[in-house]
Amino acid sequence: MRIRERDRGASAVEFAIVTPVLVLMLLGIIAFGHAFHVQSVLSNAARDGVRVMALQDTSGGADPQTAAKNAAIASAAPSAVVSPGQISITPANCAAAGTSGPGTATVTIRYPMELLGLGRPIELTGKGTMRCNG
Repeated sequence: MRIRERDRGASAVEFAIVTPVLVLMLLGIIAFGHAFHVQSVLSNAARDGVRVMALQDTSGGADPQTAAKNAAIASAAPSAVVSPGQISITPANCAAAGTSGPGTATVTIRYPMELLGLGRPIELTGKGTMRCNG
């Protein structure tokens, strides 16, 4: 097959047009895949934290198990650095959940994550709920 003179370089131009679109799609897939992974890690960490609270925390008053809950969350979320300020626990302990039967404990982790270094971070949330005392 003969290549005509005016068709020379057409494939280079097509490649230059298509390549940025493909690169953006690839980066988007990688970024959202990472965000999905972090979301899954946060959910598992919240579930581990609420499990520690629900099974081990039978105290009233101040919460002596905070370090154990935070340690369980930190060990369950090694790829996301979660600070104690990002963790909210409702109620503060299982003894405060209620006197009329077993209450439920909820651990919520709010984690800001920046996608591809683009401006404002998105907030990912992991939540775990379990009945107190088993």
